[in-house]
Formats: sequence, C-alpha cells, structure tokens
Amino acid sequence: MAIRAVIFDAYGTLYDEQSVSSLANDLCGDKGELITQLWRLKQLEYTWLRGLMRCYQDFWLITRASLEFSLTSVGISPTSSLCDRFMNKYLNLDLYAEAEQALDVLRDHELAILSNGSPKMLDALVASSGLVGRFVDLISVDRAKSFKPDPICYALVEPALEVAKDEVLFVSSNGFDVAGAKRYGFHVAWIQRTAATSATGRSDVGPAEFYRLMRGRAEHLDQVADYRVTRLTDIAPLIERLSK
Repeated sequence: MAIRAVIFDAYGTLYDEQSVSSLANDLCGDKGELITQLWRLKQLEYTWLRGLMRCYQDFWLITRASLEFSLTSVGISPTSSLCDRFMNKYLNLDLYAEAEQALDVLRDHELAILSNGSPKMLDALVASSGLVGRFVDLISVDRAKSFKPDPICYALVEPALEVAKDEVLFVSSNGFDVAGAKRYGFHVAWIQRTAATSATGRSDVGPAEFYRLMRGRAEHLDQVADYRVTRLTDIAPLIERLSK
C-alpha cells in the first residue's frame, strides 16, 4: 500500500484541547474542570447542529458561543474579559509531547492538517507550537462551509494535496472523525490515547471521567478505524509496515 499523504486532525490529535483545564481552574476555581468538559462537548455539539441546520458559522464563533453557554450553565457570568482569556488559550493549546518527533520522522511524506478550526485558529496554533513549515497545507473546513464528519470536509484533501483518497492515511483521536474519514474512503488510524474505560459502581462520576466515558472509546457505528495506535510516534512504523 502506497501512502503518500498523512493528514492529521488538530484538536485532540496534535493539540491537547484539555490543556485549557489549568487556566479554567485558575480563573474559575473548583468549577474549572466542569467548564473544561462542558465547553468541549458543547463545542462539538454546536458543529453538528449547525451542520444539520445548514447555517454555518466559523469555529472561532462556535467556540466562543459554547464557552459562554458553559460559563452560564455553572453560574458564572461570561464577561468579555473572562471569555477573552479563555479564547486566547485556544490559540495556544499545548502540543502533545510526542508530536514534533512524530512529524520529524514523517517528513518524507506530504503532511497536512484537516480541522474544524478556522484559518485564524490553525495559523495561530501552528505558529505558537513552532510547527510553521511542517505542513504542506492547513486545511480548514471553512473552505467547505461545513464541519466534520460531513463528507465535503474530507473531500477538501484530494485537490489540496493532489492525491487520491486511497493514498491518504487520516489520523485522529476523535471517534466521530474516525467514522467520517473512514466513510469517506481514507485509510484511518485512530489514536487511542487512553484505555477505554467503563463507569465504576458509583453514580457520582466527575466531569473528567464523564468526558472520558463520552469520548474515550470508539463509536458504535459501522465505520471503524483500520488501525489503532496509542501515540503519534506509532504512525511512522505503521506506514513502514503497510509499505512492505
């Protein structure tokens, strides 16, 4: 199998969207963890709702709206100054520790990002993490005016990189994204960053555990990843095995 291009999701795959939690704890005390998880879940929900309603709004605005919802839900006023501090963190999310090494090893392949993030957000993330020049393209779904897992988002890759879909390995840690990319026709590797967990006997699970239960395992859909790995540095050995 000839893999010419490796396409990465951004949020949760290259960049740790959970890295907002430290700031949330600093700004909102014991409500910080709950805000962190509500924010991400509502952010994803808004992309799907807007996709279904066919009323596109870019990811920056959706991220702001979902933050305001989350703050209001826990009884905190979403003032402009508070929201601005949270939003700035989304332009400076932490890069996963092994990401730079993984990209170095894959430098002989065409590397790109396909993300829900707006062009402004992706440019800022790549610049803040020192990855400028590592990718041949930062493909925002803004070009399609829709959100993943809409097939028209994955269809942006082929003309942008001049590759066929069967020459693409798509890498994501998000179950909905894995399903969408596989349904479209890419080869797909799922980054399973944590072992799949089940609820304990307690009913009072915390927000972080609830999030893991919601987003930490493969979706029960009929589109599943071709490959499961645990770290980004597993991608290069996977491609080497596939090429033999």
